Amino acid sequence: MQGCEWDEETGEVTGFLKYGYDGEDFISLDLKTLKWVALKPEAISIKLRSDSDTDNIKLIEHFFTQTCPNWLKMYLHYGKSFLLRTDVPSVSLLQKTPSSPVSCHATGFYPDRAMMFWRKDGEEIHEGVEHGEILPNHDGSFQMNVDLDISSVSPEDWRRYDCVFHLSGVEDDIITKLDETQIRTNWVEKPDDMTSSTTSIIISAVVVVVVVFAAAAGFMVYKKKQGELL
Repeated sequence: MQGCEWDEETGEVTGFLKYGYDGEDFISLDLKTLKWVALKPEAISIKLRSDSDTDNIKLIEHFFTQTCPNWLKMYLHYGKSFLLRTDVPSVSLLQKTPSSPVSCHATGFYPDRAMMFWRKDGEEIHEGVEHGEILPNHDGSFQMNVDLDISSVSPEDWRRYDCVFHLSGVEDDIITKLDETQIRTNWVEKPDDMTSSTTSIIISAVVVVVVVFAAAAGFMVYKKKQGELL
């Protein structure tokens, strides 16, 4: 294992270089004393030979105290715009069926230091609320949801509920009112509605067949008259 650490506040730089064998630590370099440390008795002979190679130790010291930290600073500089960005999400109300809980779903936010909850009359509620996990999206952003059981909520009380999304570092919360007209769903029609729709389709199909038959009969009459004229 090898690497380096840089404290952005103090400027302190530390490095480490350690070798293992058969899953156990074997030998390491102390970058403060520039001496190898035998972590197993079998490594003592290697330590003695390596300590005598001062030129190699100097090269290793330069890499872990100069080159490696400079790379680290460069990566931090170029990655800061991505790593330290703040993206607010889009928030939607979702429901599978009219009797299912209403899910307040937020997606596309970054970082993942966020929280979301339901309120009633401005106060956070816990009864009938189920929180989902924060999950990653394919683009590096995150999504989460919190469900509200509305089975005992009367229609006239819906306006008393809202969903609150809070993202760390963002002053304003995103507040979404519990509004039936704003709920998105994939719910299909009920059986009774499907029956009436199917009946309408059948009637339409019959009408089309009748029209086609009438058109065909008219065409035959037309051809017959044309033959008589010839």
